[in-house]
Amino acid sequence: MGFFDKILKFIAKASIPTFKFEDNKLHFKVKSEEYYEYDLGTYDIKTRHDPFIMEAYTLNTQDIFLEYIRVDHNTQWNGQALSLFEGFFVEKLNIRDFETIEKKDIEHYTFKTYRINESFVIHSIAIYTVVSDIIILDTKGDLYKNLLFRLDGNYQYKFDKEEKGDINFNISMVKENCFKGFFSASD
Repeated sequence: MGFFDKILKFIAKASIPTFKFEDNKLHFKVKSEEYYEYDLGTYDIKTRHDPFIMEAYTLNTQDIFLEYIRVDHNTQWNGQALSLFEGFFVEKLNIRDFETIEKKDIEHYTFKTYRINESFVIHSIAIYTVVSDIIILDTKGDLYKNLLFRLDGNYQYKFDKEEKGDINFNISMVKENCFKGFFSASD
């Protein structure tokens, strides 16, 4: 029975979602059974639709922009989700200078800090799961540094003195997929 118990325990741990949004909070899996919760406060959420999508939405607060995309099982991304988003972000906001100044990959997470137009920084968190991709932009850095520290206890945030951007995002990869072709039917 011990062998089957181990298998069931492994399956149960693997099935715990890496990310979830409920009760006005973002929940991030940081250990096998531990979550970091980030309270959003007031937010605006928009459901997004596309023939290749099972579920999608964008969420905005004063400091956070999030795009959640769960593609249909017969759909494929036409590139890496974060790279496609970065190009889309630069194009939609007419950014002339976009430089990655920090990048950390931990498990299902990619953390990046960008310098925008040589004047301010903005942070991104990309989360890759079996069924979805989540991209978060954090203009103030609170979510970024706290989540990254919980995943890597040695992490030291070095952008406290940097100018932070205030950007009101009204963009969506899902909304513009028919024009940009971010995802399509798989072969």
